[in-house]
Amino acid sequence: MLCHAVILDSKFPYFLSLVGNAFGGSLIKNSSLFHNIERLIVICTYFVLSKPFLSMWHQHSAECTDYYDTLPVKEADGSQPCSQGVTGLRNLGNTCYMNAILQCLCSISPLVEYFLSGKYITPETYPFLLPSDCSEVATAFAYLMTDMWLGDSDCVSPEIFRSALGNLYPAFTKKTQQDAQEFLIYVLNELHEALKKYHYPRRRSHEKGSAQRCCRKWITTETSVITQLFEGQLNYSIVCLKCEKCTYKNEVFTVLSLPIPSEYECSLQDCLQCFFQQDTLTWNNQIHCSFCETKQETAVRAGISKAPKIIIFHLKRFDIQGTTKRKLRTDIHYPLTNLDLTPYICPIFRKYPKYNLCAVVNHFGDLDGGHYTAFCKNSFTQAWYSFDDTRVSEIPDTSVQNATAYLLFYSCQPFSIPIQKH
Repeated sequence: MLCHAVILDSKFPYFLSLVGNAFGGSLIKNSSLFHNIERLIVICTYFVLSKPFLSMWHQHSAECTDYYDTLPVKEADGSQPCSQGVTGLRNLGNTCYMNAILQCLCSISPLVEYFLSGKYITPETYPFLLPSDCSEVATAFAYLMTDMWLGDSDCVSPEIFRSALGNLYPAFTKKTQQDAQEFLIYVLNELHEALKKYHYPRRRSHEKGSAQRCCRKWITTETSVITQLFEGQLNYSIVCLKCEKCTYKNEVFTVLSLPIPSEYECSLQDCLQCFFQQDTLTWNNQIHCSFCETKQETAVRAGISKAPKIIIFHLKRFDIQGTTKRKLRTDIHYPLTNLDLTPYICPIFRKYPKYNLCAVVNHFGDLDGGHYTAFCKNSFTQAWYSFDDTRVSEIPDTSVQNATAYLLFYSCQPFSIPIQKH
């Protein structure tokens, strides 16, 4: 159906020229037949969704032809397993924050497999009659993941993806440094919006007991691969210190921002304990009590009522108080395996109590200027790699722990090698 739609288009010869340029003039040059078919499917989809976008891509491909021709070609026969998912990203001008996040997402096998298998191409996400900006983001992301996992170059350009997201958030098209954590949130949100499906809430029997009431699962009417992998839920117990009545509040999260309790050295568990400890709200922070019908001092404690399969921790290194800005350079010790979240998860929902590290975003420099890199564990080789834009190198496990960590990605299950659709 996709090819039929393209053939009917009056600009089909133009599309053929795009395909020719994309594959260097030959559909089987320096690549396996299967890989070219995969790329052709993605390009066809992209052409149907956004012709102006492919026009830009055509121009960019022409500009980069000489650059890519000088790059070493990876073997596609499987003799170099490290080539799968170990690909550098070009810096488009202060886009190291974007490259670091994309490398981390590229290392999450269930997410990569979802896009390589073509599952994202559904009637719900692509009606074809009126494609949305979010669909362009998802398609550009799929194209990038395909090149990073199935491509034959040591380095690819993320310009198409940046332009797709930049149509929604122009700040990301400017050649200025951005915050990696904010960029990650925007990316996950837009992918969810493009891929979400609607479900009616199922009926629930009456739940008895305070533990069940405070920890009952939140039911969403919108699900996607993003919510299935990254979305968790916090439950806040709020106790009025006057009437001692307790109420509960749920809050969905994809990234947990953790305070850093020391300026010199601490552990990730110290940060977690600081986040989940009971907090007393007084004076201007008082909360309205529905029983007292006025604002009262309250005791608030958070817990995890729904643990995500992949939990992302944002270490709050940037401290801004009024006009004073500083970066906390605390050396935070975090485990590579068996991170125990049992103390913070509601007892009846401790499905994923222990997590293993799968990716790290590092930040060097200060608030006004700096540089981002990423450490990612490859599911194919089971080795750790350092990604610094186009520079990629294998590193020992002992180098993953460092004092520049800014974002930590933990998974509750070991990753398998992504399987693409045959």
